[in-house]
Amino acid sequence: MKLTEKLDLLMKEKGINRAELSREADIPYTTLSSLYDKGYENVKLSTLKKLADYFECSLDYIADDDVIEKGHNEPTTIAAHLPDGVELTEEEQQDLDEYIQFILSRRKK
Repeated sequence: MKLTEKLDLLMKEKGINRAELSREADIPYTTLSSLYDKGYENVKLSTLKKLADYFECSLDYIADDDVIEKGHNEPTTIAAHLPDGVELTEEEQQDLDEYIQFILSRRKK
């Protein structure tokens, strides 16, 4: 998944747009715009760090197109399929996350 696709997903998750991301993450709006318009091959490490810090995810998730999971905060639709009132324990959620990783790892083969 490309950086801009991840940013779109993360912004949607937070309910913000590029202008709000710019203000809240202290990244110039022109920098964000150039990521989308000109590509992100030469993006500064400091910008990637600010994005990772703001979205509370790893730098690897932000910077590496091959990393598709951001960790325990990644939005999923699986929880929506649980019966009403059922919440997973931390251990159950970890098991579920590991199973998702297993399923996704089979795609690469």
